[in-house]
Amino acid sequence: MNVQQFLEYHGIASSPFADEDAQTDLVFKEHCLRDVYHPTWDKIYGDPSEPATSVVFGEKGAGKTAIRLQIVEHLAAYNREHSGEGVFVITYDDLNPFLDRFRDTLSTRRQRADRVLSEWKLWDHIDAVLSLGVTSLIDRILETSQPTGVATEVAASRVQMLDRNQARDLLLLAACYDMSTAETVKGRWHRLRKQLKFRTFRSFADMALGAVTTVTTLSVAAFTGSWSWFEHPWLYLIIAASWMPRLWRVVRCFFKARGIVKHVRTGNRVTGPLRQILAHFSAGEIASQPLPNKQRTDDRFELLDKFQGILNTLGFGGVIVLVDRVDEPHLINGSAEQMRAFLWPMLDNKFLKHPGLGLKLLLPIDLTPFLDREDREFFQRSRLDKQNMIRSLEWTGEALYDIACARISACAMPDRSPTLTELFADEITESRLVEAMRTLRVPRNLFKFMYQLFVAHCNAYTETQPEWKISSEMFESVLAVCVRDQDKVERGLQAG
Repeated sequence: MNVQQFLEYHGIASSPFADEDAQTDLVFKEHCLRDVYHPTWDKIYGDPSEPATSVVFGEKGAGKTAIRLQIVEHLAAYNREHSGEGVFVITYDDLNPFLDRFRDTLSTRRQRADRVLSEWKLWDHIDAVLSLGVTSLIDRILETSQPTGVATEVAASRVQMLDRNQARDLLLLAACYDMSTAETVKGRWHRLRKQLKFRTFRSFADMALGAVTTVTTLSVAAFTGSWSWFEHPWLYLIIAASWMPRLWRVVRCFFKARGIVKHVRTGNRVTGPLRQILAHFSAGEIASQPLPNKQRTDDRFELLDKFQGILNTLGFGGVIVLVDRVDEPHLINGSAEQMRAFLWPMLDNKFLKHPGLGLKLLLPIDLTPFLDREDREFFQRSRLDKQNMIRSLEWTGEALYDIACARISACAMPDRSPTLTELFADEITESRLVEAMRTLRVPRNLFKFMYQLFVAHCNAYTETQPEWKISSEMFESVLAVCVRDQDKVERGLQAG
């Protein structure tokens, strides 16, 4: 007999436990996303009207990615219900592009993985977050066909509410952080400028001075017939002097652009096009404005404030940054030491408690031993006692039993109400199921066990002589194998 026959006999339309990854789990996305929660959900999610940081440690399969997806779904619902007071969501989970660009900025002798991550600083995290946020926001303002980031609506009427200073700030952020490769850098920037109705005539005043002076001087010489003027150096000095303001501004823009390219180490900017974009701002408009052209966090925090101010005008009262999958980048490759080097700069109370910003750090439990070995200075800087920290995303046997029951119900055929216990022989009681699930500890191990149990049971019987109840012997033998495999994975003797 096959698994589908067994499930259909009990009124279950599809396998409830076939998927182990929340990102591809249709049962979770379609049925459990808004109904099944970890017991600490409220502490992790918090109140969107007052974004707060949460630091969560959990082992593989404990549901960190599922929690991230649930947060995104709930914040989308919150935004629909609170138009004009929503939350802008940034998912900081695809880290490979940032790490690759960062690595390319280092010398060859420093491109080994451990050396690369030892160079990573807090401002690099802020640069990466701003890159994701700015790119996503501009995609929505320009109504691109395939916007990046979490689905968010930005009303055109709100965009028109940006004053000239905020439009300038957004254009500066776009110049430094927009990562889109769908268009040319200059073409996309000019499209944004036109959308914001930001005129740049004043930036050409020095060019106009040079052009007018040159034309006037040459015209006067030609009109008066004073051809001897062309033999004197003062004529050329006048023309050269008229172009000096423009030349000086071009040089300043070049050095600013080069500084940004050098110090935004997670970005994809090139000096030439960036210099041309910066030249569209008049000297007064960018004088004393923060730019990420130095190795320090102060400018980044100011830029973050400007970004939040723009979002506030666009109807977003706060920003939530979801940090997940930090063990997956190829430079980290699951190494706890590499994860620590990458994440520890982020654990700074000034960043974690930045007003209007909430970070949801969904981290592997492999990092907790490093946390226990840190000194007083680290805890004074990070103030993890104020960050809604959850040291272990643990599941009780009862909570896992509820998950299994919810997934069974979610996959039920119309007009059928299957239960988990009816799949098993009478001697396997609810209390035995709860006890067994307690040993599995996390949802992923539960799903693996249940799927393997269904397969093992169906393989033991033929279609002509089926058996519709899983026996106690089969249950215990498969459970023993799963627990043994789980122990090997934890000791690094087997792939998970």
